[in-house]
This record gives sequence, structure tokens and C-alpha cells, in this order.
Amino acid sequence: MGAISVSHLEWRLPSGDELLDDISFTIGNGDRVALVGANGVGKTTLLRLITGELTPTAGTISIDGQLGVMHQLVGTAEHPASTVRELLLSIAPPRLSGAATRLAAAEATLANDDGMAYAEAIAAWGDVGGYDAEVLWNECTTRAFGESFDAVADRLLRTLSGGEQKRLALEALLRSEFDVLVLDEPDNFLDVPAKRWLERQLNETRKTVVYISHDRELLAATATKIVTIDPAGAWTHGGSFATYATAKEHHDNVRSHNRALYDTEKLRLADYVKLMRQRTSMSEAFAPKLKAAETKLRHFIEKNERPPDVAEQVINIQLRGARTGKRAVICEGLEIEGLTDPFDAELWYGERVAVLGGNGVGKSHFLRLLDSASMDSAPRSGPGAVAHNGVCRLGSGVVPGLFHQTHEHPEWNGRELVDILHDHDVVLSKAMGMLRRYELQHAAHQLFETLSGGQQARFQILLLELSGATLLLLDEPTDNLDLVSSEALEVGLQQFNGTVVTVTHDRWFLRNFDRYLVFGDDCNVSDHTTLPPTWAG
Repeated sequence: MGAISVSHLEWRLPSGDELLDDISFTIGNGDRVALVGANGVGKTTLLRLITGELTPTAGTISIDGQLGVMHQLVGTAEHPASTVRELLLSIAPPRLSGAATRLAAAEATLANDDGMAYAEAIAAWGDVGGYDAEVLWNECTTRAFGESFDAVADRLLRTLSGGEQKRLALEALLRSEFDVLVLDEPDNFLDVPAKRWLERQLNETRKTVVYISHDRELLAATATKIVTIDPAGAWTHGGSFATYATAKEHHDNVRSHNRALYDTEKLRLADYVKLMRQRTSMSEAFAPKLKAAETKLRHFIEKNERPPDVAEQVINIQLRGARTGKRAVICEGLEIEGLTDPFDAELWYGERVAVLGGNGVGKSHFLRLLDSASMDSAPRSGPGAVAHNGVCRLGSGVVPGLFHQTHEHPEWNGRELVDILHDHDVVLSKAMGMLRRYELQHAAHQLFETLSGGQQARFQILLLELSGATLLLLDEPTDNLDLVSSEALEVGLQQFNGTVVTVTHDRWFLRNFDRYLVFGDDCNVSDHTTLPPTWAG
């Protein structure tokens, strides 16, 4: 059995500002529930409240069953685990992680004592099911990347791609003893075959699953219920994502209608009070009617709650670009060292090119190489440069602009958004207008690293507007964008006057491209004018 009940939940930021207000919903046994909502509305915070990492300001959360958790940090450099073993222990039941800590401490002091503490730690590891866990982990590592647990237990996570780390964590959680799984963006970093695997696993599992995802294909394929978080609270659509848009429109219309009814009735009662007050000023005979009118208005306000105003989310992306030479990118005998065989490719002005392939085959390296290229010289060398052979240059008038998948901009850490914009000669008043188009005005004086992943992504896109780029190099741009922002990006790219090269595993997003470069596991790079079947949704 696994179930979650959230009732009238509230949570305030340390500043005292309210982030979550009156959140209520239930998740039944075996449900697969997707949490959706605008970036920054509090979805990840809600998951942290459910897992007990944060304490609600008000309200209650009850959980029936054992809870397993995968945080958004899995697959990123910010995750505290450094080895495969540590990653698996970080998502294991507490009794296993505790016993593993005691065993590691005993091993460290083994040379300085009589071995009794080590023997006791070994016994305790077996008593809590440690050896059974190692058998499970062996199955998970074999399924995830074809090697035994003993062979990879001490492998550093940084030697694995983000997708490999995510796949391993998901293998372990889906085969665990947990009754309820809480997954924060489980599909991030997964390639298309791995996303299809995740869809099958979610549909087949008997566990109760609540997850955050911005992948519209994944939502459509797996969610049995959708809970929307917005500034007014939470509402539940008891159907699939296929009918979600219609349900949302109906929900918004009902809320708007009820709000209009409330305002009309309150105004009618207030006007009657005003009329009776005027008449009472002329004759005390109207005093009882005034008192009755005032009582009726007071009771109406006390017994009825006005449906809150919730502004429609509107993101206005204005990527402009400019006309460039016909050939935007020229690659001749290009070989990314250790990742690809030599290949030729010409990308033409105005093309929308998707770069596809599994994890670790060189896609992001290719974008970084293009970002460092120029019209008349080889890409820059030195620390951080992409090692390569062959020619990689840009056409006349081509100015690259790179969107980082992991939002790696250490130069922005510790700085407010308005200060970063000031570096681009954007004064405060103009900066606020730009931020408002991206619904970031409330974060204007917030430090970049404190933004949600989706807010950071939107800010990166805003800076691409200012960069004058005519060649957009987008590395998984929709990974952290909410549904409205993803759709706004699609519109922005359609209007962009230039060339777009995008690494993406977002199958919904892929529908908008007209050419595909596929980086294969065999180091071959192939060029396609139609989406290969392997990568289709």
C-alpha cells in the first residue's frame, strides 16, 4: 500500500513571503501523479515538504507506506555522492545507509583495534539486509550500464554521464522495497530510448509515484492524475495529460465565473447598504433596514471566500537574430577526439537542426566547439577547449550564442539579475520590462543561483536575446522549462531570424525541426532530413 494525503498545506520562505498556500490533494494506491505548474511556483518545495526535508508552516501531510526519494540533483555535479556506492546508498532505506556508515568507519580503524568493531559492523550490515541490497544493486548496475556492482562500486560519478546516473538511481528505486516514490524531474538527462524505458517502468510498477516532469510526451504516456500548483493553491485533474488542456481551460473558466458571481453579489449588497445609509440619514425609519443590510453583507463576506485572481502565465520570447551568409557552419573532416570519427557537415542559414544521440557521445562537446569557432580561424584552444581535429568554422556574419544545459555560469553566482543585465548596458527600468516578459520581475533582485532551474533557463534565454546571436546553440533548453515556457520557446524559435542547433531529448520539441545530426555510439555522425524512427515519440 502507498498513499499520500496533503491537507491545507502552507509554507513561507525564510523572508516571510508565502510560497505555498492552502495546498490540498490526495494520491491513492498505485496512482502515477504528475505535479505541474509554472517555474518557481513551489513544486520542488512541495516535494521536500512531502519527504520531510522541510516543515510546513501550516497544514498536514500523511503518508501510508515507505517513501523513496530521487532529488533533482541526481545526475548533476551538485549531488553530494561521489561514487556509485554512495549514490545508491543515498537513495536506500535509512537503515542501510546507517549501517554502511558504521561499516566504513570500522574499516577505517581496522588496523588499530582487535577487529571486533569491524566484525560487529559486518554482522549489522547483514542483519539490515545489506547483502540483499548488494544483489539488487548488482542487477541495477548491470541493467544501467552493463557492469557488475563490484566492478563499479567505487567508480567516481563524474566519470558517468548524467543520464547514466539517473538511469541507475531509477533502476534502484523502481526495484526497491519502497511503496511510494517521489521523483523530481526523473527524465532529465535521459536520452530517448531511456525515456521510453522510464515510461514502461512507470506504467508497469505497482508502486505509488508522484513526480515532477516537463516532458510532455512522458506526461501523456504515464500520468493517471495531474495536480496543478498555482498561486491560488492546487487543483486535481483526474485524467491523463491528453485531456489536461481542456480540463485546465474549464477549471480557469469556472474560477473566473465564480469570482465574477462573488464580485457581483458583494457589490449588490454593498450598494444596498449604501442606499439604506442614505435613506437612514433622511429618516430613522430606515435604520432597521440598514442594520439588516449590513448584517447580510457581513454574513456574505464571512461565509464566502472570493476565488483568488490568478494571472495567466505569459512568456514573451523575442529572439531576433539577423541575416548571415548562406553557409552558417562548415565542418570538414571534423573529429571530436575520443568521441567521433571524422565527418563533414554544412548547416545552412535558417535551418533548425536537432543533434541527437545517446549520453556521452559528444553532442554537448559539438555545441561547445561551435560556440568557440569563428569565421576565419580554428576554434580557440587552451583550458576548457574541445579537443578536435579537422575544420570547424562559422559562415559570414554568424555570431554564436550558447545555452548551457546545466546552467553553468559561475560568473553570475552571487549576483542579482538586474546587475547581470546591467553588464549588458540594460538600465533598471528597461531591465524590469525585460524580466516581466519572462515572468522574472519578482526575482529581479534575487541571486542567480537561488533561482529555480526553470527560472535560470528563462534568464539564459533572455540573455541570448541581448547577445546578438545569429546562431543559437541550445543544449537541452526545455529540460527545466514549464509547459507554458516550452511552448513560448517554440514560438520564439519559429520567429528567430537565424540558425538553430539544438541538443534535445524532448520528443514533443523535436517535432519542430527539419534536419537531424545523429551522433552514434559507434562514433559515426550521420545526417538526416527526417526524424529517425529510433528517436520518434
